[in-house]
Amino acid sequence: MKNHIQKGDVITVPAPAGGTVSGEGVIVGNIFGVAAYSAAVGEPVELATIGVYQLPKATAAVLTVGARVAWDNTAKNINVPGTGRFPVGIATEAAGNGITSVAVRLDGVGTVAA
Repeated sequence: MKNHIQKGDVITVPAPAGGTVSGEGVIVGNIFGVAAYSAAVGEPVELATIGVYQLPKATAAVLTVGARVAWDNTAKNINVPGTGRFPVGIATEAAGNGITSVAVRLDGVGTVAA
């Protein structure tokens, strides 16, 4: 197709306020992804929007395999869905209270919950 731009599993966007750190979850508008590298605010940065990534988790959150998860952009971690959290995908492993990271399959879709 002559109008195809890219697959979309990795997209390039301007780094948001505060910039990005390689491997960190990032929200730009209604896009969530994992930064491929560090970038200063406004610089182009590649975000992986699909795939499985080990991400920081709210210590007290209890997640089961297949549980829907959301990104808390204030705490910069995965948590259960809730007000002000951005849905990002599903947990691909169980992670209980006291566990500080979890494997998440990003689904490439999301909007901050009201």
